[in-house]
Amino acid sequence: MKNIQSMLLVSLFLVVSTVLYAQSGNQVPVDPEIRMGKLQNGITYYIRHNSEPESRASFYIIQNVGALLEEDNQNGLAHFLEHMAFNGTKHFPGKGIISSLEKHGVAFGYNINAYTAYNETVYNLSDVPVNSPGLMDTCLLVLNDWSDYLLLTEEEIDAERGVITEEWRTRRTADFRMMKEYMPVLLKGSKFAERDVIGDLEIISSFDPETLRNFYHDWYRTDLQAIVAVGDFDALEMEKKVKDLFSAIPAVENPLPRPFFEVPEHNETRFVLVTDKEASQNSVDLYIKIKAIEPADKGVNYLREQYIRTLFNSMASKRINELLQKGIPPFVTGSINYSGFVRGYDVFSIGASSKANEESKAFEAIYTEAERIRRHGFTQGELERAKSNMLTSWENYYNERDKIDNDSRISSIQDHFLINEPLASVEYNYEMVKAILPGISLEEVSVKASEWMTPSNRVIIAQGPEEEGISHLSEQEALAILERISLAYIEPYVDEAAGTELISSMLAGSPVTKTVALDKFGAVEWTLANGARVIFRKADYEKDNVALSAYSPGGSSLVSDDLVPEISMLSTFVGNYGAGDFDNITLQKMLTGKKVSLSVSVGEVTENISGSSTPKDFETMLQLLYLKFEEPRFDEEAHNALMERYKAFLASMNNNPQKVMQDSVSLILTGYHPRSRVMDNAFLEDVEFINIEKLYRERIKDADDFTFFIVGNIEEETVKPLVEKYIGSMSSFEGSEKWVDHHVEQPEGVIIKEIPMALAVPKSTVLINYSDDMDYNPYNRQAARVLNGILDIVYNETIREEEGGTYGVSASISLQQFPSAKASATIMFDCEPERAAELKAIVYREIDKMIKEGPSQENLDKAVNNVLKTREESKMHNSYWLSALYTYYFSGVNFDDPANYEDILMKFTPADISRFAADLFGNADVADIIFKPAELKE
Repeated sequence: MKNIQSMLLVSLFLVVSTVLYAQSGNQVPVDPEIRMGKLQNGITYYIRHNSEPESRASFYIIQNVGALLEEDNQNGLAHFLEHMAFNGTKHFPGKGIISSLEKHGVAFGYNINAYTAYNETVYNLSDVPVNSPGLMDTCLLVLNDWSDYLLLTEEEIDAERGVITEEWRTRRTADFRMMKEYMPVLLKGSKFAERDVIGDLEIISSFDPETLRNFYHDWYRTDLQAIVAVGDFDALEMEKKVKDLFSAIPAVENPLPRPFFEVPEHNETRFVLVTDKEASQNSVDLYIKIKAIEPADKGVNYLREQYIRTLFNSMASKRINELLQKGIPPFVTGSINYSGFVRGYDVFSIGASSKANEESKAFEAIYTEAERIRRHGFTQGELERAKSNMLTSWENYYNERDKIDNDSRISSIQDHFLINEPLASVEYNYEMVKAILPGISLEEVSVKASEWMTPSNRVIIAQGPEEEGISHLSEQEALAILERISLAYIEPYVDEAAGTELISSMLAGSPVTKTVALDKFGAVEWTLANGARVIFRKADYEKDNVALSAYSPGGSSLVSDDLVPEISMLSTFVGNYGAGDFDNITLQKMLTGKKVSLSVSVGEVTENISGSSTPKDFETMLQLLYLKFEEPRFDEEAHNALMERYKAFLASMNNNPQKVMQDSVSLILTGYHPRSRVMDNAFLEDVEFINIEKLYRERIKDADDFTFFIVGNIEEETVKPLVEKYIGSMSSFEGSEKWVDHHVEQPEGVIIKEIPMALAVPKSTVLINYSDDMDYNPYNRQAARVLNGILDIVYNETIREEEGGTYGVSASISLQQFPSAKASATIMFDCEPERAAELKAIVYREIDKMIKEGPSQENLDKAVNNVLKTREESKMHNSYWLSALYTYYFSGVNFDDPANYEDILMKFTPADISRFAADLFGNADVADIIFKPAELKE
């Protein structure tokens, strides 16, 4: 026996050693599916074949250049340059890039985008159809132009100043303003403290175009660029195209050295208090800055360190979640976490948000938890659960490796290029996790708290509302808390055991009594003896996923007006109660190592169930479903704990302009109906625990009034007996329900309102909402989608680009079938207050033009192609088939049938859209709302 054990141990050692050290030393191998190289001019390229989504590809150019490279007179120009990449290049003058790609359904803002950060600027063309002749070559040409051939004309630069000014205005929230105040303390002595990416508004409005061109020529250069193409194409052929095209770009002679930006160390504990009149949350955070592992050292040992950090964060998070569900929590939210910070630096953070005037209490409570970990570490039970959950996540990722989309793969490539993160295959990473995880000891995870909680490089940030009656944590108080906790007695954490069986009783079940084949969906419908109806479709698009949904007619419409607060909050609170005999803390422990979720919600006209699991955890999902129906749990302690947190969260939300606007719009668009209430403290005061239980038991019951849908990679022979056992054991009652129409709708006629608001940054928000009766049918559904896309294009061209009046216009058109068939359209944007009326007039002008003339054929084609492209992509996911089946049963329409979708789209003419626009806008009720600064003069 000993010899056999020895042989097994030797074999295991050899396997692990082979995995760990197949490469020389500590090196992690690059995914062999990636074709990677460097051209003579210094450009790095990454090419990978990937068939998710099918017939799609994504193209990126990653510039190792960001706002930190700016001189003081260029503050904001790295971001400005990003915008200019869409405003004229050698081969695509003007708006040529956007126009060329939108013809193929590749939409600006969704598939065509970019971002600028401190250290990088990244441009992407995502989910490009590969079967459109020449389109991939066009994308490569776009990247080529972005590399070295921006035109940067004075006319286009001046036109873009307004757009970026409006982006500055939109982003200037309370959080942003407070960040501007604490960053000089948090990152004192570094250039990170001097830049915020969006930049200096005075420079943006007045810089000499040559200053921007200088930045472009200094830093947009081949040695700092990576070209990435990932998608459903021949990788060898794509590599040849990249080499041929990009090799011609000249390297810059005598390039400026690309600096690394240091964050100076400090021994003292720094403190900063920042407040803002629009802030809506009180919080205290302790940051301990830590030098990150050097890029050259990111090998196998680095992977192991990453696993240890993941385990630490997971266990710390679980402890905090337990505190939040017991009694009256000492804080509203809390976090103890190790993470990346800025390039070259990590941070260990300990922080909490609190009720007003309780920052000291919250900070003391969260720091005590961190100190408890530092002194006593974690328990073996906690570690084993964290390992099990981590392994399950990696197993799921491995099983779904063929469904990793192009942009996710490129995200890993980007990290490799910029900071030398390992770029191994999923297969390698999964084997590494399995090999390394068992050897990570409790001691080496627990000791991390001591390593990270050092007295140097500490910064405490307190922030919250600038409001009468609210006091904030002082520096003296914060330092005293650290000192006091360091001397206090702190008990070790007690890890309470959890059971293993969710359901201990024997279930009678009930058999399937009727089977109907749904050939048009490749599905089957079962009716059980208890009256429940279950529709199952096997789908292997997602290899390790089974999705579940269910509905029953009725919803909140069957609840009296006085119980609207309870029914509105039901799903949120019930999700915190647990299930069966188990509170939520115990339940989560019992679900260790399982990838499963299930939630209950109540909509206006339906009760809904939503869940997902892996195939192997499908039975567990059905057990949770059974418990939600037959043995729901109502935990008053958990209820009160969550209620306290919600009250604290809402206490200062009236300071938040976004919340005030949302509430105002909601009330106006529903005519101040008694069933339309905004969430405030008065609303929460009306939420009673006893009514939550009463409503839940009324709404979530009666299996024969529910229709269940199951879609996923699991065999019918496996699903059917489990459905019979668990859904078949649910109670049924005679009769069925139907919703009630309370006529919560927009008032008739035209409403015009100008609402003054106290705003720190002058800004107006324009919102126009149309509402009218409209038949819910396939034609109108598709026409709404197409018109929505056309309006996106039109308002981007006019209000944003031609007028420079806003950062972006949001247009949204939706149709509802129940409780009454209606259509609504909302157009919304932020702008300079003095231009609100002028820009609002363009909204009406373009709608009037759409009714009278219809769209251009070009814009119609762009919108139709985008809808078709999105439709094709969505079909490869379980969520599409759940939605298709749900809609078929609920609405009586089969949207998977081309006759109800593609055939309609392909026949649309400009005249059709003109008629639909007339139907939608011509006689609609209109709400015309402008939110403006209170001090704005007429």
